[in-house]
Amino acid sequence: MTDAPDPKAALRRQAFDARKAAFALAAHAVPPATEHLLAEIGPAADRIVSGYMPIRTELDPRPAMAALHRAGARLAVPVIAGRGLPLDFREWRPDAALVEGPFGALIPEQGDWLVPDTLIVPLVAFDARLNRLGYGGGFYDRTLALLRGRGPVRAIGFAFAAQELPGIPSEPTDEPLDALVTETGVLRR
Repeated sequence: MTDAPDPKAALRRQAFDARKAAFALAAHAVPPATEHLLAEIGPAADRIVSGYMPIRTELDPRPAMAALHRAGARLAVPVIAGRGLPLDFREWRPDAALVEGPFGALIPEQGDWLVPDTLIVPLVAFDARLNRLGYGGGFYDRTLALLRGRGPVRAIGFAFAAQELPGIPSEPTDEPLDALVTETGVLRR
């Protein structure tokens, strides 16, 4: 007996290629993407926002994170606690000492553990229905299901426009995004 092929694997390869090409032009994409992201998040004071430390060719949210920090938000980045578990979130500041975490993503060496009300979510691909294709570990799906079960939380995907695909297969455990921000604008539910 053989396992059925993962229908998302070919989509990931296609999206990684598109993201790599877009990343080559990232200097032109980051400023408008940052402006759109800040507008979508809105007022920062008294908010807890999770960003991420970019890996590989992900769109860099750190300029937006730094602006949110200056405007009074508390920022956090995800920390992988273990396989099959939801993410934890450690407080991040622009001057935080960072160490390498799982999968090579940098995480703060120390800081408070926070529960975000808004998550800036990295991704491999997205579609017009705001389905997200991640790396396949299910970390954000588990985390969003847990957080949404406790109360209101927004998930804002952050990606290059070139990462959009015509359609991404969804599964019952997939958690959709509330909005998707690229250098060209915002898609909302």
